[in-house]
Amino acid sequence: MRKGEQADLAVPGAEFAVRATPRARMESCVLEGGLWRIAVNAPPEEGRANAAVAEALAHALGVAKGRLTLIRGASSRDKRFRLD
Repeated sequence: MRKGEQADLAVPGAEFAVRATPRARMESCVLEGGLWRIAVNAPPEEGRANAAVAEALAHALGVAKGRLTLIRGASSRDKRFRLD
């Protein structure tokens, strides 16, 4: 996905539901019916996959990764991020 491809969704206070796939063979970031499906190469250890998912989502939204806050799902595949 190109940087900022979904920039129209980048509204402060918006929440994004994410289904994460760690240790994926190919990285991808797809929006399907309001749910982001993000596959990353990072392993789910010590928050590496969460950081990679946040970075991929920020890239797709065209915002800095520091503006995204993980509000639910730190140890789950189903996550929710908020844009600050």
